[in-house]
Amino acid sequence: MSRKNLFSVDKSLEKPERVMLVGVMLDADYAGSNERRQADFQTALAEAAELVKAAGGDLVQVETSKRDRAQTAYFVGNGKAEELAAAVKQHNIELAVFNHELTPTQERNLEKALQCRVLDRVGLILAIFAKRAQSQEGKLQVELAQLSHLSGRLVRGYGHLQSQKGGIGMKGPGETQLETDRRLIAQKIAALKKQLQEVKKQRATRRKSRQQGRLKTFAIVGYTNAGKSSLFNRLTKADVLAQDQLFATLDTTARRLFLSHEASVILSDTVGFVRDLPHKLVSAFSATLEETALADVLLHVVDASNPECERQIDDVNEVLREIGAEHIPQLLVYNKIDLLPPDKRQAGIVRNAGGKAAAVYVSVAKAAGLPELREAMTEYALIENGQAV
Repeated sequence: MSRKNLFSVDKSLEKPERVMLVGVMLDADYAGSNERRQADFQTALAEAAELVKAAGGDLVQVETSKRDRAQTAYFVGNGKAEELAAAVKQHNIELAVFNHELTPTQERNLEKALQCRVLDRVGLILAIFAKRAQSQEGKLQVELAQLSHLSGRLVRGYGHLQSQKGGIGMKGPGETQLETDRRLIAQKIAALKKQLQEVKKQRATRRKSRQQGRLKTFAIVGYTNAGKSSLFNRLTKADVLAQDQLFATLDTTARRLFLSHEASVILSDTVGFVRDLPHKLVSAFSATLEETALADVLLHVVDASNPECERQIDDVNEVLREIGAEHIPQLLVYNKIDLLPPDKRQAGIVRNAGGKAAAVYVSVAKAAGLPELREAMTEYALIENGQAV
């Protein structure tokens, strides 16, 4: 056996981390009646559980709490922190995931109190992105987001060095590990931003080439796991990864799509959105999201079978506003109609008062409604070209 094989680790033999999910219902986060607030909280908790699963964790315990506001030290109260510590010990928890964004101080205090690793919502989504990124661009963007997130948390593990930051004889060759790490991370972030600027230029060149060919761009957007990549594959006969899990696809893929003898377009598949998408991710993925912001038409894919689909539409539109894409014409694509009760299924095109296609009901899995979708896309392509439909 070679040395390489002797010391290699079979990833399939590694056991997933035992995870405890912590959800805190803060008064400021939820509105409406008690029943509505509780329902929204449970929906958010279920989505967090799916995120843990997508990250490869083994969710063995879920803990909930209700507070008026977050506590400064532990986010939860002192008593709840003790309960969580007991649960960690009882269930042999290796990682505690909070479905909230924690401050560096809260994260550090919780790790000390619980005696296990602690990850907040931002860190969890970053972990999924790091696991899923395939292209060089995707990996660069994930690394930039991770380093930006880590830069404010460098006190972890170096608390005993904090007192060395100032004072005579504590600079120069005697630079602390904390200061060294901060400097190296700042340098790495600057280098990554420079590399991503080159990616942005390359994208602009490819986009200019497409525009010279007068092909309009349709960008598929939507909540994660709504069926965007499956739709992309159906329409273009591509083989983009499409799985029933959150953030299965991170990298943007573009294909030419023949709609009719009058219209061909460029169709691009993009990263899915999620509620409270961390700003660090929106910033780091600017090169990818720029494809959405500069598209001619957005195909907004919605999981029609999800009871929270209207809220998910609002969440996606919020991210679109954040990246400056709120002005782009949208065609709503209600997917997964095959999962609706028979009396609520409707197929085909829904038009507004002016006769323009506003939404199309489809089932990508059953290939239902796709001819109607192509018809609606053709109308948008011709309208965008200034032609009469």
